[in-house]
Amino acid sequence: MQLKDYVAANQKPPAIDDLVRRMGEISTLPQVAMKTIEVANDPKSSAIDLKEVIESDAALGARILRCVNSSAYATRERVTNLQQAISYLGLRQIRDLALTASVAELFSKEETIGPYRRRGLWGHLVAVGICSRLIAMRQKISDFEAAFTAGLLHDIGIVLEDQYVHGPFRSTVQSLSEGDLLVEAERKHLGFDHTRLGVKVADLWRFPDTVKAAIEYHHRSVNYRGNEIGVVRCVDVANLICTVKGYPSVGLKLVRASQPVLSALCLTREHIVVLAKDLDKELAKHAALFELCLPTP
Repeated sequence: MQLKDYVAANQKPPAIDDLVRRMGEISTLPQVAMKTIEVANDPKSSAIDLKEVIESDAALGARILRCVNSSAYATRERVTNLQQAISYLGLRQIRDLALTASVAELFSKEETIGPYRRRGLWGHLVAVGICSRLIAMRQKISDFEAAFTAGLLHDIGIVLEDQYVHGPFRSTVQSLSEGDLLVEAERKHLGFDHTRLGVKVADLWRFPDTVKAAIEYHHRSVNYRGNEIGVVRCVDVANLICTVKGYPSVGLKLVRASQPVLSALCLTREHIVVLAKDLDKELAKHAALFELCLPTP
């Protein structure tokens, strides 16, 4: 029985471990994204290895080239192939673009539930990724690109709820109002929240530890005690800033500021105002990322 049929037949979401087990039997994330992660995690991988992975998906390659040729990268000449793109931007940025474009495919079919728009969630993920990187750079975190990837994937649990327990997810969203906490509504209607589902599936998909930590703790980084604390805090604050600025995950502003986290990053109200203004410039600069979920012309 297919996962969606299983959920429909039971009229309620399965227990989280059963749901994750069944997800392991399907390919939710595009296969090329899984391979991209595998290549990125292998220190022996080269630019050629990544190029071969991307070339296996023509649509993905086209999306990456469209983004590379956007105003975000200001290339002097039009980049026409992946070898040029890798030479111009480097292995890490092309890797992150490949992962971003792969995840964007999950949002190609629009869906609206009250205030929630699937492409609005994509906009939230991109914005949080960009903002997380911006904060990490200000915090002088050396691997600030890891903050982008963690921010991009922090709400993957919501994506999975939308796709595979859609009925209960719809009920969850329809029950929300300003001031509610999403995780509490999810637990009521689903029996679990997007952070628990997200981190279990991220572990199944062998996501990097930084990403798994951000998925699990982006609403409560004050409770995190691991080695990825810097990036986790950046994603937590970025989630707050982007939500307040009009890029919420499910269409409503459901997050609350954590003063201990802001204090841990030495961020005052004035710092937040400056970050929010700088974020506007970064979002405009990387506008092409928001369009990756749209079909390639």
